[in-house]
Formats: sequence, structure tokens, C-alpha cells
Amino acid sequence: MNVTLTRSEIQAYLKRIGINEIEAPSLNYLAELQRAHVKILSWQTIDIYTGRPVGIRLQDSVQLILQGRSGYCFHLNGAFSILLRSLGYTVHWHRGGVQPHGELPRVNSFHLGLSVLLPDADPTVERWIVDVGLGGMPFEPLPLRYGTYGSEPFTYQLMPSSVVAGGWRLEYELGGPSEGVDYDPESVTSLEEFMPKHEFYSRAVESPWHNAFLLRQRDELSSNELRGCMLRTHDREGIRKTEIMNYTEWREVLTEVFHEPLVSYSELECQEMWERIQIAHKEWKQAQET
Repeated sequence: MNVTLTRSEIQAYLKRIGINEIEAPSLNYLAELQRAHVKILSWQTIDIYTGRPVGIRLQDSVQLILQGRSGYCFHLNGAFSILLRSLGYTVHWHRGGVQPHGELPRVNSFHLGLSVLLPDADPTVERWIVDVGLGGMPFEPLPLRYGTYGSEPFTYQLMPSSVVAGGWRLEYELGGPSEGVDYDPESVTSLEEFMPKHEFYSRAVESPWHNAFLLRQRDELSSNELRGCMLRTHDREGIRKTEIMNYTEWREVLTEVFHEPLVSYSELECQEMWERIQIAHKEWKQAQET
């Protein structure tokens, strides 16, 4: 992790997520940074869906953010780790593994996890989990101390991992995007082992994201998921699903809810994307009826 941002790049990154001031490292400022990052930079598979995936080298991930775009775990946690390091935080990368519903836990390096050392923030906690690259992102840093965190409906269970010695496991709220994620406690110093994982995710036909137009975002009170043209909103009132009926509404949802104006795509490309989504959605509805 030998990349750092210039002061102008730090300021541009902070502006991108709506923060005006550079502050000294602290738990309060770290929480402000994580909240802003999760709210503004959605987890998404758009570039994979369109066959234009961006590499996960640190410079690529940072530029993705500075250009008004976003990405998925390798991009989001990679870029965020460099921002934090440039601000003076001690950041560590960890091998992670997301457990899909109905499958077994694993640590397979298909997720890049982050932790930050803040020994002066709390006398009982030295390390904090600051993962902004999950589909169900915690809204604030979580202390690496086993227990339950967050308020309903967004609670997180932090517990020992059953698949890696000394590791930890984070389980989401009910109805979350997966069962949970396990982390290896060993600190990783290079992204090289994650490169083939990204290559699989972004290019393989077997990838779960190969043909998925998917965005996830959350704030303090709700989480949102857009899968094609189906918007799923989860808040204290429960889960609501809304079918987006036309192109204009779809673009509005992308911009206003997910902060994704598709800046790297032309108007024609966006319309073609919508048409492809509509064809797949029609086929899906027909399959449900048979």
C-alpha cells in the first residue's frame, strides 16, 4: 500500500463525498468519512454489466472515484484505504469472503476487507472495521469487539470466524444481501492475489455479476438496491419493491437515490442499457408466470 494522494487529490476525493474539511485522524472523523462514502458512492456492477470493467490497481480505483464514478468492493475499499492512509490513518487490508444465502462461510479473497488502528479512540478497542465495499455496508466504523451493533433494522453481529483462526465474522441484518462476511486477521500488503478474483468477477460468464445491473446504497435510515429496473427499499417500515416503468424515472432513481449519473456513458449508451434491462425484465416476468 505505497500509494498516497496529493493534497489536491485528497480535497477532490473529499468533495466527491460531500466533505469540506481535512481533519486530523480521530474516530469521529473516520465515522464521518465512512458515512459519507457509503451514502454517496454506491456499490455497483454497471461497468461489469456493460463489458467495460475497470482495473483494481489503486490508481485506477482512485481515479474512478475522482471521475464521478463508483465500483464494487475492490474499487471502493481500495480507494478508501488510500484516502485514509493519505489522511494519516493506519490502515490494513484483509482477505475476506462473502457467504451467499444458502452456501457455506468462506475466506477466498473474493472480498477485500479494511481495518484501521485507532488505539487512542477507546481504551478497550484498538482496531476498527471500516468496510465501505460490501453490498450491505455498515454505516459507521465497527469496533473489533464481538457483539451486536447498529439499530433496527440495520443490526450487525460481530463474532469469531468459524473458517479462519483468529478471524472475525460480520453478519448482516435479516433480509441483507448475503449471510455475512468472514475476514482473515492477517494483514495483506499487495493486491496481487485479488487480481484474478477481479478478473473472474468482471469477465467470466460464471460470475454472479456477469449479466447483473445492480447497485446498492444505504444511509442512516434506509438501504436501497436497484436490480435492473426493480428498486428495493428497506427501512423501519419494512421492505418495499417498486418496478421502474420508464427510462426517465430510471435515470432519476440512479441519480437521486444512488448518486450515479452514468457520467462515462453517452445518452445513446444509456438508452441501450435501459432497453437491454427491459428485455431481460420481460423475460423474467414471463418465466414467473409459467
